[in-house]
Amino acid sequence: MSFLTRNVLRTLIQSSSAVRGIHTTKALNEKTEGRTTCTMIPGDGVGPELMYAVSEVFKAADVPVDFETYFLSEVNPTLSAPLDDVAKSINKNRICLKGILATPDYSRTGELQTLNMKLRNELDLYANVVHVQSLEGVNTRHKNIDCVIIREQTEGEFSALEHETIPGVIECLKVITAQKSARIAKFAFDYATKHNRKKVTCVHKANIMKLGDGLFLRSCEEIAKLYPRIQFEKMIVDNTTMQLVSNPNQFDVMVAPNLYGNIIDNIACGLVGGAGVVAGASYSAEHAVFEPGARHTFAEGVGKNIANPAAILLCSSKMLRHVNLMYYSQMIFSAIQNVLKSGKVRTKDLGGQATTHEFTVAVIHNLK
Repeated sequence: MSFLTRNVLRTLIQSSSAVRGIHTTKALNEKTEGRTTCTMIPGDGVGPELMYAVSEVFKAADVPVDFETYFLSEVNPTLSAPLDDVAKSINKNRICLKGILATPDYSRTGELQTLNMKLRNELDLYANVVHVQSLEGVNTRHKNIDCVIIREQTEGEFSALEHETIPGVIECLKVITAQKSARIAKFAFDYATKHNRKKVTCVHKANIMKLGDGLFLRSCEEIAKLYPRIQFEKMIVDNTTMQLVSNPNQFDVMVAPNLYGNIIDNIACGLVGGAGVVAGASYSAEHAVFEPGARHTFAEGVGKNIANPAAILLCSSKMLRHVNLMYYSQMIFSAIQNVLKSGKVRTKDLGGQATTHEFTVAVIHNLK
């Protein structure tokens, strides 16, 4: 038995349990008694304004969810809650609705790990899932896009292992391990199986980084053998970016190391309308953190009432589905769809002049 296969067996239970928690099957018209507590991290930039929109929609829909709110920020450290307190809350609640955290270009403390990286490592949020889907009423060049990007986000180029060997020479280490590569590969194939997806594409650069990306690619190839009904293909990352913007409909599920997944997420989000209309989530074996698919704080829009709340509202809908509040999840999702489809209320990023508040009110008026 190969080394990679042994690692697959070790991570089998953990990755499978994470995928099992992604969606549930409660009847759409069935309300749930009792209340659910969720950790809320407003984030930086327009994050607090967007979370206010979520709170208003939840209040109008009478959603049985209580939020534990923690302001977590690397650019505003004096106002930020301690990371340990935030992690403790997510460990207790197991779910979190999170805005985007700004990452400065330099560290005040000299640490290389960002606050985002620390949170992911603390909770082992190894799988980032972004479902990129065309929305009716959002005018884009490509139509009928429906793909899922699954990104390993605890190692790779985001390992925070850099040092200066001699003045003017920096070494930045990219860490790829067999265990985590097999784990994210299995997550991707489990996701494809559960959601009736037909193909998984491994995005890599093994032709250049023969050891690191080669290990990631071989891990995906070995896992693929366990899922004979799912088509497997491999694609070099630079070709992937070109194929995404020229023929995105060829993709179904994509699995990638950290940096490639981050780049592909943002390209794909741009294809369906931008950062304001795509939801994402990060999973560990025990936790689910729902956050926008594209990581932009829109700092220039703070206080101007112009940010698009659709992405964070879609995140909240996904979160409600995750905790089996299907009735409320579908109600909010349908309301967002109706607003976008009608085209009467559009924020500036979608070619309109509506404010954040006006879009939120429109969603509330479409709750049924």
